[in-house]
Amino acid sequence: MATFVDRVVLHAHGGDGGNGCASVHREKFKPLGGPDGGNGGNGGSVILRVDAQTTTLLDYHHRPLRRATSGTQGMGDHRAGATGGDLVLGVPDGTVVTTTDGELLADLVGTGAEFVVAEGGRGGLGNAALASQRRKAPGFALLGEPGDERDVVLELKTIADVALVGYPSAGKSSLVAAISAARPKIADYPFTTLVPNLGVVQAGEGRFTVADVPGLIPGASQGKGLGLEFLRHIERCAVIVHVLDCATLEPGRDPVSDLDVIESELAAYAGDLDEEAGVAGGRVPLMERPRVVVLNKIDVPEARELADFVRSELEDRGLPVFEVSTASHEGLRPLTFALAEIVDKARAEAPAPEPARIVLRPKAVDEAGFTVTRRQDADGVYFEVLGAKPERWVRQTDFNNDEAVGYLADRLARLGVEEKLFATGAVAGDEVRIGSGKGAVVFDWEPTLLTGSELLGGPRGTDLRLDDRLRPSRKEKRAEYHDRMDAKAAARDELWTERSSGHWSDPADEARASSADDAEDDRA
Repeated sequence: MATFVDRVVLHAHGGDGGNGCASVHREKFKPLGGPDGGNGGNGGSVILRVDAQTTTLLDYHHRPLRRATSGTQGMGDHRAGATGGDLVLGVPDGTVVTTTDGELLADLVGTGAEFVVAEGGRGGLGNAALASQRRKAPGFALLGEPGDERDVVLELKTIADVALVGYPSAGKSSLVAAISAARPKIADYPFTTLVPNLGVVQAGEGRFTVADVPGLIPGASQGKGLGLEFLRHIERCAVIVHVLDCATLEPGRDPVSDLDVIESELAAYAGDLDEEAGVAGGRVPLMERPRVVVLNKIDVPEARELADFVRSELEDRGLPVFEVSTASHEGLRPLTFALAEIVDKARAEAPAPEPARIVLRPKAVDEAGFTVTRRQDADGVYFEVLGAKPERWVRQTDFNNDEAVGYLADRLARLGVEEKLFATGAVAGDEVRIGSGKGAVVFDWEPTLLTGSELLGGPRGTDLRLDDRLRPSRKEKRAEYHDRMDAKAAARDELWTERSSGHWSDPADEARASSADDAEDDRA
């Protein structure tokens, strides 16, 4: 069973918003007291926060799916639903959050640093909040929005002051065990260390942490051995310590050649690291950080002789050299004090952390906030509507309620979606999809009166909308009134003229006479 996990895929799901309530206030002698449905509660968010007590991602390896609490539904009497609680997930210091495609989202360094992975959905409005002068008593409410779903990769890059690098079985784990209280696994075969080991070293008044990186071999920066999997744990260290085995029996190996191989692998990895934007975060480049050489296993006579032989060559390169023995603890005290001094100097020279700059990006005044695109697939031509507002309104609509569907149509028309559809070339009956993917809402477009597209059936070059007289002028009203009065006077004059000339008849008498004539014809 895994005991150390430094890379996991987290499936985060924000809480869903609660639905709004459609309710009417009722009391004695007042059966219809107006809408009183409350709003639904907002869903909780999934938040990552650096916790000093968390040192591994093992918990998320066993339970990768995390979901925040959803909001509850609104109730009558203006009672709003409860808000869902945020789900705060503790992560180790130095956790990098990326998308599954490798895009950097956050670099969490320092206790308390946090990042919102998945936001909770907003609660739907109740019918009390939807009431207006035109809509006195809405018979519907808005649904709550579903919470965000996101898959992110959590990658742990150990925060350590000193990183021990070297070939397998060079004595790195033994060195950590000798200078700290850590007790890593130690054995006489290569790749004993499968996970990084951390130890805290106290040297006088100085204190620093040491990370034991699994053994590196030629080609580690290209994926050979275990090096590529754990090289990221040295990205944040202040000092690199080369632990060289002076008692190795492998042919073709010596401390100088081992140092050259490990340095070349670090240089190759540093080149790839510089190409990743934002990961270095203003730190000193990997190849420019202080280096220390430790010649290990000098308790063996042949190893002591070899260490004395190569010491001058390594010092000529400008590298501090320490001869130590983890078995007899020889030379460990000078090494720890020297490392503490280098770490203190690196901490003093490190730039002070700058507060995050808040960047405001206001939207353009004339920006509609949506797009309409004409697309074609195997089923034919359709028009795709994408935008935050249209997609959110669709998610909030209860399509089983005709009044709610009409409210959605009014909102889309006011936003200008129908005008944009008409400008893009859509006609009545065309397929329209609001949203993308499986969550898109598909319907056949039927233009409303607000767009006026149904009035364009006149002759070419004419527009019946120009003849619309919804608001006639005072002069037109006066002329229309006089014309109506003149028509009534002319009708009265015609009636009196017919009466004075004796041509006056009642339509009912004429109908009875016609019926009598028909009956007489039948008898005949």
